[in-house]
Amino acid sequence: MMEFLNSLMPNLMENFPEFLKAIQETMIMLSVSGLVSFFFGTAFGVLLIVTRRGGILENKLIYGIFAKVIDFFRSIPFIILVAFIDPLTRMLAGTSIGVKGALVPLIVGTIPYFARQIESALAEVDHGLIEASQAMGSSPWEIITRVYLRESIPAIIRASTITLISLLGFITMVGSIGGGGIGDFAIRRGYNSFNHDITNASVIVLLIITVIIQGVGNYLIKKKTH
Repeated sequence: MMEFLNSLMPNLMENFPEFLKAIQETMIMLSVSGLVSFFFGTAFGVLLIVTRRGGILENKLIYGIFAKVIDFFRSIPFIILVAFIDPLTRMLAGTSIGVKGALVPLIVGTIPYFARQIESALAEVDHGLIEASQAMGSSPWEIITRVYLRESIPAIIRASTITLISLLGFITMVGSIGGGGIGDFAIRRGYNSFNHDITNASVIVLLIITVIIQGVGNYLIKKKTH
């Protein structure tokens, strides 16, 4: 078996320990930045939905400020965003390269995207349910947790799935400029060295991760849809 793999993918097998490390770094970046972005993105998404016109805590000033800041960061292409916030990355992480240096731009780039996804998901909630909760004397916090978030679970899962897949693309991009992970490995050991077996193996790994994320997301959506 090893002889077959060595003949089929000689360059990959030669750099196999580094390949495994790249996969590990990718999963660390995906899990850490995904988790942080989920909590902050959900919080900002909820803030947008409750302060917008007609919201339960309507506030044009707060909505306008947060909406503009979120849209500003969403409008910047990710690869440009990495360079734009480099001083912030160095201040917070102490470096702008490697996994540690990649987490800051990944989180900053993902939160605005996910916040808008959450806002759209919560906007699908039947307004009649919200009015009924208000009529029964529910507090804003109770409406957020018991109506908005509970009724939007399938849509939130769908938004999370889409965001994680997009985040995987961001991780690959940041790897191409020294962020570590599969992107860094594929560019440095594969593309730049004309080792096509390494490039192909990296693409396959990314495809497998994407399929797993989408499959788990579809399963959870099916289980939570009522």
